[in-house]
Amino acid sequence: MRRPLRAAALTAATLALALLVPAAPAVADGTATGDGRPQPQGSARDRYADVLDLEGTPGTAHPGGEQEKDTNPVTTFADRGAWHAYSLPEEDRPATWGGFSGPLYLAQEYPWWLSDTFSRLRLTEHGKPLDLDGEGKPRFTSLPGVLRQSYRLDGGLRLTLELRYASGRTALVRARLANEGRASRTLKAGWTGSLLRPRKEPMRSAPSLEKTRTGVAVGFDRVREPSDYLTDGTERFAVRHAEPVRTRVSGDGYRTDLAHPLRLRPGRSTSLDWTESYTFTAAERRAEAPRVRRALARPDAVAAAGQRRWDGYVRKATHGVPAGRRRTAVKAVETLVTNWRSAAGRLKHDGVTPSLSDKWFAGGFWAWDTWKQAVGTARFAPGLAEDQIRSLFDHQITRDDPRRPQDAGMVPDAVFYNDTADGGINWNERNSKPPMAAWAVWEVYRATGDRDFLREMYPKLTAYRDWWYRNRDHDHDGLAEYGGTVDPANDSPEEARLAAAWESGMDNAPRFDAERGTEALVNRDSAGRRTGWSINQESVDLNAYLAADQRHLSRIAARLGRPAEAVRWRQRAAWVDRAVRESMYDPRTGWYYDTSLDGTRLTARGRGIEGAVPLWTGTASREQARAMRRKLVAPDEFGTRMPLPTVAVSSPYFAPTQYWRGPVWIDQAYVAIEGLRRYGYGRDADALTSRLLDAAGTQDRNPLRENYDPRSGDGLNARNFSWTASLLLPLL
Repeated sequence: MRRPLRAAALTAATLALALLVPAAPAVADGTATGDGRPQPQGSARDRYADVLDLEGTPGTAHPGGEQEKDTNPVTTFADRGAWHAYSLPEEDRPATWGGFSGPLYLAQEYPWWLSDTFSRLRLTEHGKPLDLDGEGKPRFTSLPGVLRQSYRLDGGLRLTLELRYASGRTALVRARLANEGRASRTLKAGWTGSLLRPRKEPMRSAPSLEKTRTGVAVGFDRVREPSDYLTDGTERFAVRHAEPVRTRVSGDGYRTDLAHPLRLRPGRSTSLDWTESYTFTAAERRAEAPRVRRALARPDAVAAAGQRRWDGYVRKATHGVPAGRRRTAVKAVETLVTNWRSAAGRLKHDGVTPSLSDKWFAGGFWAWDTWKQAVGTARFAPGLAEDQIRSLFDHQITRDDPRRPQDAGMVPDAVFYNDTADGGINWNERNSKPPMAAWAVWEVYRATGDRDFLREMYPKLTAYRDWWYRNRDHDHDGLAEYGGTVDPANDSPEEARLAAAWESGMDNAPRFDAERGTEALVNRDSAGRRTGWSINQESVDLNAYLAADQRHLSRIAARLGRPAEAVRWRQRAAWVDRAVRESMYDPRTGWYYDTSLDGTRLTARGRGIEGAVPLWTGTASREQARAMRRKLVAPDEFGTRMPLPTVAVSSPYFAPTQYWRGPVWIDQAYVAIEGLRRYGYGRDADALTSRLLDAAGTQDRNPLRENYDPRSGDGLNARNFSWTASLLLPLL
C-alpha cells in the first residue's frame, strides 16, 4: 500500500445510568486482559472496557503536534461513519476534565483538531466552582460504542458524562448529575471552549466561532490547500443543547450558560443533553436537523439502540474466539468502526479508510484495502461490508468514459472526497490494485446469504477481470503483469514503473527495483492505440490472485443459476493455476518467484512473501506446498520472532523496518497462514498465528499498526490500521 499522491459537562451517576439503559444480553465469558486491568462483568459492552488507550489531549490543531508529523499519537473514537472523532481527557490535566478531547474533524480529506476540549462542563454552587475531583480522582473509560467519564464531587454529588453517536454526522453527549447526599443542591451549569487554530494561512483563518440560539457553532471559510486542508466554505460544526441556554463569544473562546439553575433533592438525578454535529453542506444540515431533534428528545432511545448495536458487534466478532483473544477481536472492531466514513463528497457509499490516525490515510478508500476490510467487517456488520465494496465500484471505469474508455472495467487504486477535477491530489486512477474483489464479494455473501448482492456485483466483477487481461498482458500469453494506465501522471517509463509497483500494493519491494531490471513497456490494442503500460515481468501474486478471482466468479455464477458460465470460469482458473505452477515455481529453491517475459524466474531478487500466495489460492501442488512450508517456518527464512516478514531473512535485500522490504504485514501473514491451513498444515498455522499475535502485543491497549518489525514485534508506520484489524478477525 502506498502513501497517497503528494506530488505524484455533563454528568451522571453510574447507578442512575443503569436505570437509563437496559442490560445487554450476556456473552461467553472473557475475563483476562492483556494488561492486567480488571475485567468488569455485565453486558457485552462493559466486559471489554479500555481495549484501546483513548486518553489524550491535543496541544495544537495539527494532529502531529508541534513537529507536524503525519501520524496522530492520540487514538480517537468515532462511530456510524462520522467525520469527526473524540478522545478521553488525561488524568493529569484537570483543566481538560468535564469534556471530551476534540473533536478531531476531517477537512474533507485531512484530519485537524478543532479544540483541545470544545465543550467543557463547569458547575457552580453559591457562586463558587465545584471541583470535579472533590472526593477523588475521576475515572475515564472507553467502552465499545461509548466514551465515559465518572466524577465524585463534594457532598455526595455524582457526575457521569457519556458520548456516543446518534448518526453519521452527530455525537450525543449526556451529562447526568445524581445527588447522593443528604441536602438539597442548587447548581448552575455552563460550558466553555476555544478553538485550536492551524499555524499557517489560509487554514489558520478558516474556522470562526458564532453563537446560536441553542448553543454555539463553528463555520469554515473556503480553503483549497490540496495537500493539507480542503473546505468549500459550507462546512459547519454545531453544538445544540436540549435545555434553554445563553451563549457569549469572545474571540476564539465562548461560554454557554444554562438559562435556569438545577435543583436536586437528595436521592434525585437530572441530565443535561446536547449534540455536536459536523456537516459538509447545507443539504446535509437540512437532513440532519430532524435526527438532532429526535436525539435530544429521546436520548434514552439513542443509548439503548447504540448498546444493542454494539453488543451485536461484540457478540459476533468474539464468537468462537478463545477467551484470551477476545479483547483483540473487540479492538479490531473498534478500530474498523472508528475508521468508518459515511458517504460524502465523491464517496457515494459508506466505506472504511485505512487509518484516521494518519494524515494521508484518513479521507479516502483504497481498493485492495477495501476488499480485505470487507471480509473482516462482514463478520460483525455485513451491511457495511457490502457498502465498502460498492464504494469502489461506484467509480469503475465504463466504456463511455470521456477520458479513458480503454480502461473500461478498471477499478481505481484510491478514491477520496475530491477527485482531480475538484482539486484533489489523492484520488488515483494511474493504477489499480490486486484483483481480490471477487474473493471479497464471495466472503461477504457467505456472511449474508444476500443473492441480490451477488447479482449486482457479478457483471462488475467480470468487467474488472476482463480489464486485467485486456490491458495488462503485454505478450498475450495469458499471464498478466502489473502496470499503469494512460494517465498524465504516467508521463514516462519510470513513472509507469512506479505506478506498477503501486498497483501491486508492495510499493518498494525488491522485485520492482529499476536497478534490478524492472522497467515499463507500452501496451497497445489491435489498432495500435496505447492502452497503458506493463512492467517486463509476470508477477506470481497477480496471476495467482487472478486464478482465485475466476474461481470465485465460478462460484458466484453457479449460485446465480448460470452453470455454463461457472464451468468456463472454473476451466480458466485451472489453466492459470497450471501456468503459474509450471512457470513460476523454482524446484531448486522451493519457492515461487516473478518471471521475466521470456520465462526466466527472477530468483536473484530473493524470496518474498508474495511467493506464498499460490498456497492461499490453491494453485500450488502438494509437493510444492511441502517445500514451501519448510521456508515459512524456518527462522532464517520467514519464521522470524514475529513470523512471516514480506522479504525472507535470507534475501540480500531484507530490511526489517523498510515498508515492503521486511516488515510483517498482517494481510500477507494471513495469506501465508491460511495457505498452510489449506494444504493440511493446521498445526503450523496455529503456531504461527499465536506467535504473530503475541509478538505484536495485540492484547495490550496499544493501537494496531500498519506493519511490524519481524525481530521485535514493534509496531511501525500508521496507527489504528484497518486491514490489520480486519484480517485479525478471521485469524482469531
